[in-house]
Amino acid sequence: MKRFVGCAFLLLILPIAMQAAIVEGFNDISTLPGSGWVLTNNSSPLGTTNWFQGNTGVFSAQAGPIDSYIAANFNNAGFGGNVSNWLLTPVFDLTPGNVLTFYTRTEDLAPFPDSLEVRLSTNGSSSFVGSTATSVGDFTTLLLSINPSLTVGGYPEVWTQYTIDLSPFAGTGRLAFRYLVTDTSVNGDYIGIDTVSVAPVPEPMTLVTLGTGLLGIAARRFRRNRA
Repeated sequence: MKRFVGCAFLLLILPIAMQAAIVEGFNDISTLPGSGWVLTNNSSPLGTTNWFQGNTGVFSAQAGPIDSYIAANFNNAGFGGNVSNWLLTPVFDLTPGNVLTFYTRTEDLAPFPDSLEVRLSTNGSSSFVGSTATSVGDFTTLLLSINPSLTVGGYPEVWTQYTIDLSPFAGTGRLAFRYLVTDTSVNGDYIGIDTVSVAPVPEPMTLVTLGTGLLGIAARRFRRNRA
């Protein structure tokens, strides 16, 4: 019976065990540079904040410890300026089947609008994003834009998961989260990002085939133990 339970457990953890290129929960963002992440604030003029540890007074994390998310706000740029604050993932190989998933949100009833871009560079280990608030450097591929028109209420006010298929791309590169707000005298509030993952999604038939095989082995062993 113990062997049957072991095989069933293996079946349950199979999708989790598949190799992930990136898994980040932002428990301590001071460790990000040492893990290959790059933080670059190209806001103009520069403000008093950069990316920072989640503020539980605004909202709690999507998962893990209550402050375990990364946040940015309108103070990334000076008053009336333009925010362009970049968070780049570590370098990884773009392989067929890889999917990016992450969660993001702003505060409840946010009075000022926010926006976020997700961009891709396939230029190897490059972290070049240019040097101005409008430049994108090597991150020329726009994968997703959340609330680009900066509409009040247009950014999710609860943790919301986004999924991006990376299968069309090949090579080696980085993903970028770009907090993008124009004219902070009327725009920009506070955003959080949590639970970032780049991992392959198993094909359903593969799981069915493997699952059938595992259950068959388990059943044979169960019958043998009872004999």
